[in-house]
This record gives sequence, C-alpha cells and structure tokens, in this order.
Amino acid sequence: MRKITWVSATAAPVALIGGWTLAATRQPEAYDATRDTISALAAHGADDRWLMTAALAVVGGCHVVTAYGFEEAAPLGRVLLGLGGVATGLVAVFAEPSEAHFPVATASFVLLAVWPATSGVPTPRAGWVAAGAMSALLAWFGTELGGERVGLVERVAAAAESLWPLAAVALTARRRPVRG
Repeated sequence: MRKITWVSATAAPVALIGGWTLAATRQPEAYDATRDTISALAAHGADDRWLMTAALAVVGGCHVVTAYGFEEAAPLGRVLLGLGGVATGLVAVFAEPSEAHFPVATASFVLLAVWPATSGVPTPRAGWVAAGAMSALLAWFGTELGGERVGLVERVAAAAESLWPLAAVALTARRRPVRG
C-alpha cells in the first residue's frame, strides 16, 4: 500500500465533515442541517458556497488518490472508488439548481456504496457487509428525500461512505506493510 493512500483516505472524511460543518456555520439562521442537504451548502445562492464546493472537490480528489494507491484492492473496486471520486467532484461542479446535479450526486452515492463489494478489502466478506450497510443507508436516504430529516440522513450516509475507505485501508494495513 502506498503511503499517499493513508493521507487521502484520512483527508476525505475530514474534508467532508469539516466542510459541511464550517459551511453550515456561514448560512443564515434558517438553514437546518437536519432538514437541509449538504448540496444546499454549495448551491448557487448559498452564503460562502465556495466552502462546500471546495470540500466536495477535495473529497472527490481524495477518493481518486485512494483508488490509485490502494493496490491491495481488486481492480474493479479501485475503478468504482475512483469513479465515485470523479462523480463527487462533479457534484461540486454541477451545484444545485443544475439539472446535472441529481444524476451526478446519485452516481457518487451509488458508486461509493457498492465499491467495497468488489474490492476484496479488507476481506471479501467485510467488503460485502460494508456495501450492504451503505446501500441500506442510501435506501434510507432515498426514502427521506423531501422530508424533514433528509439532511441528517444524507450526512449519515455520506459520512459512512467517506469513512469506509479509511477503515478498509487501516484494516488492510494490519495485514500488509505500507510502502513509499
């Protein structure tokens, strides 16, 4: 495993959670993190939208770097993780109310939910369990769209998807040495 994989896998959840936390503090009092989505923080018209836009771009780049450096993962898993990163970056590019926003956000969530099932890391079974859990969170998010808890549920699903690469890297590294 490349050392850069540790850096990128750690930076992704820090950038995502830190980004939405900081961006939310810059919004008017009417913004409610339980009710309002992460995308609303980067939407055209949001106060200091650049904060969440930058955070999404960093997270997307981190997933691409993690996919590149995570050599222990199966090729298909790495490709899906990398594509999930690209889609996350596109979420930053196609901010609401762009018509492309929903398709790229959906692609990002789906790719980041399923990549563990094809990665074989840290074990094939763990990858399938992680993919199942994240898919369940994604389904829950889908049922909340337009509801009063959509922001909260989206944050739970997004946090899980950003933390899993780090967990997979950490658990895999326990079995294999890290190299430069």
